[in-house]
Amino acid sequence: MRTALICHQGAVLDSEVLGRWLASFSDLAGIVILRESRTQLWHRIKREWMRSGPWHFLDVLSFRVYCKLFLSRNDRKWEAHQLELFSQRYPGIPRTTRFLHTASPNSAEAEQFLRELRPDVVLARCKSILKEKIFTIPRAGTLVMHPGVCPEYRNAHGCFWALANRDLNNVGMTLLKVDKGVDTGPVYGYYSYEYDEQNESHTVIQHRVVLENLDQLEKKFIEIAAGNATTIDTSGRKSHTWGQPWLSRYLAWKAAARKRTSEGTFDPIP
Repeated sequence: MRTALICHQGAVLDSEVLGRWLASFSDLAGIVILRESRTQLWHRIKREWMRSGPWHFLDVLSFRVYCKLFLSRNDRKWEAHQLELFSQRYPGIPRTTRFLHTASPNSAEAEQFLRELRPDVVLARCKSILKEKIFTIPRAGTLVMHPGVCPEYRNAHGCFWALANRDLNNVGMTLLKVDKGVDTGPVYGYYSYEYDEQNESHTVIQHRVVLENLDQLEKKFIEIAAGNATTIDTSGRKSHTWGQPWLSRYLAWKAAARKRTSEGTFDPIP
């Protein structure tokens, strides 16, 4: 099958690891690399302000600062190690794979590029909501590895919010097909692993729910392309959209994780 990948510039675990992974069992026809503009960043900031309100928006900013000071260095080391490991596991991206650098996955050049590739499946690893003219191009659909269990944890940082809510059975990744909504498309499966909530950051956990399940995901992609994959009925379940992590909830989560580890139990966070 022919595949294509959409990801952000600098996201090496997406462009390199998932790119190599796709190329290992499919014809990786092309990769769209997104370079976010200042205007797009400003729009995302405004959306988060509207979603969170002024006080929680400060909580979001505080968490960004906290991550930069105390978490980012270890996360980067972990990512570099994973890149080294998976570079040994999978061959490099083929020379025949085409690349497009653009600001938006919905741009005219992105649409033309994907139509020229004629992919059976597109894997979207991006923050932007795809327009119908884009996600309907691949024959078998555009797929998302959403870091959260849908429909309970839609939109951003689902693993973080499940951990912060002490909803420990819903820490995972959802493989779904893109539709007109936000993480509302048909669900093909849920994937997780034995995460260490005390010692792993939310960034590491959200990557590992994907990386620890690549063999199973490969089989599912092949089934989807062949038209043999079944979907999971999610009707009747609670559905909620989430935003960026808050420092207050992060600190409460880690405190609860330490208590759970020491006592063998946990108390819900209000």
